[in-house]
Amino acid sequence: MKILIVAPNWIGDALLAQPLFVRLRNKRPGVVIDALAPPWTAPVLRRMPEINGVIDAPFRHGELKLAARWNIARTLRARAYDDAIVLPNTLKSALIPFLAGIPVRTGFVGELRYGLLNRVHRLDEKTLPLMAERYAKLAEDPGAPPARPLAEVGLRVDPANLAAALKRLELTRSKPVVAFCPGAEYGPSKRWPARYFAELATRLAARGRAVWLFGSDRDKEIGAEIVRSSGGAAVNLCGRTDLASAIDLLSLAEVVVSNDSGLMHVAAAVGRTVVALYGSSSPEHTPPLSRTHRIVRTGIECSPCYARECPLGHFKCMLELTPERVLREIGTA
Repeated sequence: MKILIVAPNWIGDALLAQPLFVRLRNKRPGVVIDALAPPWTAPVLRRMPEINGVIDAPFRHGELKLAARWNIARTLRARAYDDAIVLPNTLKSALIPFLAGIPVRTGFVGELRYGLLNRVHRLDEKTLPLMAERYAKLAEDPGAPPARPLAEVGLRVDPANLAAALKRLELTRSKPVVAFCPGAEYGPSKRWPARYFAELATRLAARGRAVWLFGSDRDKEIGAEIVRSSGGAAVNLCGRTDLASAIDLLSLAEVVVSNDSGLMHVAAAVGRTVVALYGSSSPEHTPPLSRTHRIVRTGIECSPCYARECPLGHFKCMLELTPERVLREIGTA
């Protein structure tokens, strides 16, 4: 049995899909599972023990590139997949399995995909609020609920790559590490203020902790601001690691303080205790898939709004999450 997964376009969503992959392996021993994924999510899929191989999908968000999709489909046709499971809800994400002639094409109703998919699930969002459960449902027959409890998940850590990253970045393990993930690709409404991260870093450094900041190139400025405002109490690794190295380095942290972001889910997947900061988004929808996590939120009446920027202009959902409160959560972790 060979299954192609059309993977999500967000790192966090790719990790929330891992219980689906575990379920497929449990249901079909010996199954081969490959993933068609964009370059920015491929590293987490390659670290999942359930995934046999990752095929590059070189499409930016919103790109159609029909000729490129047709070329990929021709290549996949030769691999003779039995089933495709399409996780994004867009029409274009269902094109390649259809063009590749994969006989069973599974996914949720969305964007006029009838015909492109032939094993169609309908989603009741109230019954399945968790994104991870929605993905896991696709392993079952249409109409059937996902298997509960969701399977435990995890990413492999590469010891050689970890050692190389520590050497290259001149990091030591002489002090216990607390990792911060201060970015969030979706938008500012998901980001705890940099000055709060800086205050927390100062307090943790005074308690003998090393504070490492993780993020992409886009988070370099936020990281630099945290370092400046904390008087150098943190090490800015934003933009200095690739995703594979971030996976390995996060595995060293005793606690990870993170906005609701892809790196939050990475930290959970390498077994770290995560203190997860929620403002505009909801832990009832995308919580970390770890046994040990702390959800920190205000619960004010306008949250979650799911907006990229605060539509009311006050940003209370994050501003009222004080460093003192987050420090208390770290202390109980």
